[in-house]
Amino acid sequence: MKVLMIIPAYNEEKSIVNTVKMLKKASLKNGTIDYVVVNDGSRDNTKKVCIENDINFIDLPNNLGIGGAVQTGYKYALYNDYDIAIQFDGDGQHDANYIPNLVEEIEKGNDIVIGSRFVKELSEFKSTFIRRVGIKWLSLLIKICTRKWIYDPTSGFRACNRKIIKEFATDYPIDYPEPDTIVTIIKKGYKVNEIPVKMNERTDGVSSLNTNIFKPIYYMIKVSFAIIISALSTKKVGAKDE
Repeated sequence: MKVLMIIPAYNEEKSIVNTVKMLKKASLKNGTIDYVVVNDGSRDNTKKVCIENDINFIDLPNNLGIGGAVQTGYKYALYNDYDIAIQFDGDGQHDANYIPNLVEEIEKGNDIVIGSRFVKELSEFKSTFIRRVGIKWLSLLIKICTRKWIYDPTSGFRACNRKIIKEFATDYPIDYPEPDTIVTIIKKGYKVNEIPVKMNERTDGVSSLNTNIFKPIYYMIKVSFAIIISALSTKKVGAKDE
């Protein structure tokens, strides 16, 4: 079992080394864990830090945004024939101890497994009230569109099997892709599951949604429209046009 950790990084010079060290300590009973950092045109010294610490990374000359960076990782996974790809934030929020849990759920037959903060609340760290309300709204909207409740649709801690790696390497949204892709995957008939995980508070840097007061509102409107459009336009895998 070959497992690849995809680590999108934008201006993560202060946290990327510790993130990679944490991943190198992770292990599986049956398989190997590799990683690739996707430096998304960082303006700080992320690239320099990767070179100095012999970190395996892909250097994007321009900032593509989270969607482009993550899709680059999926293309790398597809090209290098990985069985499972797992998204993992470069800012220290995700806990590598849960990697075996995600892999186990994929081995059980799930196509994509989400590490969720809300299936069972294990973390001491809590997101803001506004963000929690937004997540509840997205969960409700996804339920309306797909008939499946997803507790943590914005989680970037996700594991995918070969079929989903190929899907995401071919087509992946540019902005805030997690809720949008979940709807697409469910509508196509793939099996999605969630497991409880702990999340840590960001150690350095600032979330892109906290840069100004209007960003969360813009995010909610944009993602809501994306979810509705994906739900209406996606057909189940193998379905024929009438």
